Amino acid sequence: MHKTLIVVDDISGFTLPDQTILTFQDYLDEFPKRNEPKTRVINLCDTSRYLSQGYYCSLLAQARQHRVLPSVKTINDLRIADEGSARLPLPDKFKWPVTEGIESFFVLFGKTKDQALLPVAATAFEAFPCPILQVTLHIAADNIGFMEVQARGFADLPDLLKQDCIDGLQQFTQQQWRSDRKGKKMRWDMAILVNPDEPTPPSDDKAIKNFVKAAEKAGFNAEVVTSLTPEAVGHYDALFIRETTAIDHHTYRLARAAEREGLIVIDDTQSILRCCNKVYLQDAFAYQQVPAPRSEMVSDSADDTCQELISTLGLPLVLKLPESSFSRGVYKVESAEALKTRLVEMLEASALVLVQEYVFTEFDWRIGVLGGKPIYACQYFMARNHWQIYHHEGDRFSSGGFKTMPTFEVPKAVLQAAIKAAKVVGDGLYGVDIKHSGNKVYVIEVNDNPSIDSGVEDKYLGKELYQLIMQEFANRLELRGR
Repeated sequence: MHKTLIVVDDISGFTLPDQTILTFQDYLDEFPKRNEPKTRVINLCDTSRYLSQGYYCSLLAQARQHRVLPSVKTINDLRIADEGSARLPLPDKFKWPVTEGIESFFVLFGKTKDQALLPVAATAFEAFPCPILQVTLHIAADNIGFMEVQARGFADLPDLLKQDCIDGLQQFTQQQWRSDRKGKKMRWDMAILVNPDEPTPPSDDKAIKNFVKAAEKAGFNAEVVTSLTPEAVGHYDALFIRETTAIDHHTYRLARAAEREGLIVIDDTQSILRCCNKVYLQDAFAYQQVPAPRSEMVSDSADDTCQELISTLGLPLVLKLPESSFSRGVYKVESAEALKTRLVEMLEASALVLVQEYVFTEFDWRIGVLGGKPIYACQYFMARNHWQIYHHEGDRFSSGGFKTMPTFEVPKAVLQAAIKAAKVVGDGLYGVDIKHSGNKVYVIEVNDNPSIDSGVEDKYLGKELYQLIMQEFANRLELRGR
């Protein structure tokens, strides 16, 4: 459970229902107590001056182990910039409302009234998480320019914007710092990150609701969020990423920020790094003797290279971009000409391409592994008239059927291979894809953000599957003494 404190220079006329409003002196006099509820502080004082009340407010908050916005680091980053104004590049691919000149506006909790300026506001707030920012655009011809960012306090706002700030504060606390449901006190707080616009998310809406219910049973106040700043993530004890991850992506940056704050994170950054790159996985599989299809790393498309691949691995061949998911960036070629053409195309996007022998099976095994132990098993059948379980045709997407079963019904060799492959990556939550042909098994890949959809992966265990995952979060927090 958390309590939220809002600190302002002057509380007169500042009203916000169900929130505690304090002056700096009130906060200074409030002696921190042991075993008090986790406290969050929103500092709306003027922080632009070194050793001001606003500066000390954030400094004291961090000393008292209160989560505070803005942090002292953010205050100093803005304060030590050139004359108290930090410079940032303008966001790319944006049609500016101002063609030339200077324009200044306020950013309140990452938002601004002018819809055209929202990308600028988001960029400024992400770089400098501060409740109130003043952004000045300097735009020359051809939209070339930069933005200046300065911290401001509530008292600095024009009267017309003060109510907007209070409204923005209320929305911000409701979205990211919401209090516990129905007054029920929970031991920990968890953020579950989803992307509602993702065409093939790792979990459907019903599964997410099941995760929330399971989290509550494990002692978590779980909040489903569609966006988080690195600053805001520190207000939680755990982060569960249910959005498709990538390395050069906000999911990785958010996971890294959460780890720095000491949160339990699934997917952790090590798992994202290792799973998202098939070149790493294949090399690690070979080194640690994980059974996998014969493979080669290719960096050119020369005729000799293509002929050697065919001689060594045969035809057809499977080509994979190092970073790909849901069967995207994965191709099958059945001739030397097709191999060369596809390699030329793929090497324009990546310095290396993974080339594998083709192993035919009617279905792929997916073994869910959590903390080194198998927790669910599925057979995913190939999409109709296709060689993969997922079939992408432009914006159209289809998949084959499935069969879910208890792990004790899975062939022993498949389970052993899944456990060994997952160990290569870490101790998080993984979906290990395996082909089983005759008496041989082949690990295709390890997914750090495996699909868990209602009625599919949970078909055998039901709600117990969600409980197993949430209990793992609780166990890890217990081990840390949280």
